[in-house]
Amino acid sequence: MSKILITGGAGFVGKNLSENLKLKKYEVYISKRTHQSKVLDGVKYFNIDEIDSKTKWKDCLVGLDYIVHCAATVNFIKNKDISSSNTYRIVNVEGTRNLAEQAASLGLKRFIFLSSVKVNGEKTIGSSSFKYNDISKPEDGYGISKWEAEQALLEISNQTGLEVVIIRAPLVYGEGVKGNFLSLLDLVYKQVPLPFANINNLRSFIGIDNLIDLIICCINHPKAAGKTFLVSDGQDISTPNLIRKLSRLMNKSSRMFPVPQSIIKLLGLLVGKSLEVNRLLRSLRVDNSYTREILGWSPVLSLDESLAKTVRWYLKNR
Repeated sequence: MSKILITGGAGFVGKNLSENLKLKKYEVYISKRTHQSKVLDGVKYFNIDEIDSKTKWKDCLVGLDYIVHCAATVNFIKNKDISSSNTYRIVNVEGTRNLAEQAASLGLKRFIFLSSVKVNGEKTIGSSSFKYNDISKPEDGYGISKWEAEQALLEISNQTGLEVVIIRAPLVYGEGVKGNFLSLLDLVYKQVPLPFANINNLRSFIGIDNLIDLIICCINHPKAAGKTFLVSDGQDISTPNLIRKLSRLMNKSSRMFPVPQSIIKLLGLLVGKSLEVNRLLRSLRVDNSYTREILGWSPVLSLDESLAKTVRWYLKNR
């Protein structure tokens, strides 16, 4: 039975991945913070409160075959006198480097790194889409830290032979989703009028079931080692059409009205939501054809099926 460690195993992706791997008869180990509760029976938990260059991973790694590294700092940590970019670097770069170096020294076979499409950039123009071999153009601290972590992993792989697989994902949604997508579900359910009727963009997303299926595929696929894969549901959608689909699935009316984008951006700035607003306005498209070709992989659920499953969960648990 293969043994695998999931870092960030109590998070959205980590929890879903752990549940699926357990069903597939992997021996699952999970790292989590001390304050986080154990969410899955039949797995071994390790408390890892700080991920940085000094974290001691040996007790977690001895005897393992694989690591899926999901843990990361996504947002600026409050109440700490440290710049957000430095926080990203400490956790996402040096923490990842340290983990991979210890894994390599103990002879683990493969390290799967959950990165982000933000390594490619923040937006695409017109009909263009991000591809696996594009020049990386991260713009914010988080995207830069993920790119630097990727480079560190490739360097360690070249020096030690540790097999590294990099997965760059766009926004992930599904049962148990939090953050911006959950906020959008709330707005749609409450039928809040939204100023997005005239937005003409296209964005790629990835349903949690599709992402988990790809990660599992990458664990021991012989062609995955050393590769960088972009992933999506394979169907892009505009912000207005996403809202319309969610509204129909909830049996609600989609209440959108037209407002110039310059006004929307100004409103976002005034309420401190510029980043969130820009994501709703911009296009961000992912080309997953290389992933399909190399791995023989395809999404297990369509965009519509994943959205329907997400809405069913939301309505049941709200």
